[in-house]
Amino acid sequence: MMDHRLLGVYLNNHLTGATGGVEMFRRVAQQHAGSDRGVELTRLADEVAADRDTLLDIMRRLEVSQNKALTSLGWLGEKAGRLKPNGYVLRRSPLSDVVELEALRVAVAAKHAGWQILRAVAVHDSRVTRQEVERLLERAEDQSERLYKLHLRVAEEQLSEADR
Repeated sequence: MMDHRLLGVYLNNHLTGATGGVEMFRRVAQQHAGSDRGVELTRLADEVAADRDTLLDIMRRLEVSQNKALTSLGWLGEKAGRLKPNGYVLRRSPLSDVVELEALRVAVAAKHAGWQILRAVAVHDSRVTRQEVERLLERAEDQSERLYKLHLRVAEEQLSEADR
């Protein structure tokens, strides 16, 4: 039997990360608006927001209440994460895009791990279906692959420009 309290803590931690992740995806997509990268990042941001909504739905079905204070910390943490020393005072560092895409990859990897745990929950709890979680896992894997390609392309562009 699963410990409902611990499951609630676990899912709220993932919701906190998802909240910060949605904010980060939206911000990065906006920074690339008007480019082919922006289109792809906007699509990813929309998917990540939908995944967060799905997590909330799963939490409701599992009768796990949302810890709104913790969720607010995820939102605030994303905002605070923007304040990082990068050697540039008045403009963005040339590596900001590379580092931000790397952070998005880490966020999707964490989400994937959370879906894997929910797949194990689905074995013991019919309120979550294995098929639903398998679709979420496939989507996270697809997102991961798309982000890898974007990250690699941006890193190659930025690092080769830095040599000039």
